[in-house]
Amino acid sequence: MRNKSLSFRSIVIPVILAAATLLIAVCAGAQTATVLHSFGSNVKDATQPFSSVIFDKAGNLYGATNAGGLHGQGTVFELMPNAGGGWTEKVLHNFINNGIDGRGPWGNLIFDKNGNLYGTTMSGGSDDVGTVFELSPQKGGAWTETILHSFSNNGTDGQSATTGVILDAKGNIYGTTEAGGTGTNCGGGACGVVFELVHQKSGSYTEKILHDFSNNGTDGSNPSGLVFDASGNLYGTTANGGTAFYDCGVVFELSPVTGGCPCLFVLTMIN
Repeated sequence: MRNKSLSFRSIVIPVILAAATLLIAVCAGAQTATVLHSFGSNVKDATQPFSSVIFDKAGNLYGATNAGGLHGQGTVFELMPNAGGGWTEKVLHNFINNGIDGRGPWGNLIFDKNGNLYGTTMSGGSDDVGTVFELSPQKGGAWTETILHSFSNNGTDGQSATTGVILDAKGNIYGTTEAGGTGTNCGGGACGVVFELVHQKSGSYTEKILHDFSNNGTDGSNPSGLVFDASGNLYGTTANGGTAFYDCGVVFELSPVTGGCPCLFVLTMIN
């Protein structure tokens, strides 16, 4: 009886596994991709979207492109679903290389509670090392851009923001830059920062550098995006740095100092 039982298992189990594999293959094969919009449909269209998209409450999609648009410096766009099917693209902002506006956005966008969009650019601004911007909807469907911060090539400020920003409940803005700051040993350049733009009562923003990364054998360098936990700690990753011989990057936590100045954060290397 034992031999018969083993023989039965040796036959049935492979059959079940084969059937499951076939079912997975059939389900996977049934999935299809639908192209909502092909960029570059005309010479003024947006091109090269490197970030993901976000939805508004009405089901419209929003994103940014690194290039294309009216001036070839990138765009912020909206895709609106049509009642009869298909989607219609609307360019909300064309970035321009004029010494004020940002250009070449890479990171994701984010909405605030009032429907304003926030994002970053890798280049442009007063020193051509990137900006943090806000787009606000106006009556009639237009959007107005405000440059909230223009990064400086001054040896301390961040440079080249390649990821989006996040907001806290008070309207303060947090993000990272891939380069800039005071850190060293990053291929001849600085290693990036975590920054906060503190929302003032006047409506303006004041920048604070929360952490300067440094490729010193412990700290990370060249950070990406951030997330909050429920206690207000910030978490993120870096592409390089850390303790590994091959400079493989880290996961880090930034924690506000209890009872201290709110601009002070303590860095913890998670790996």
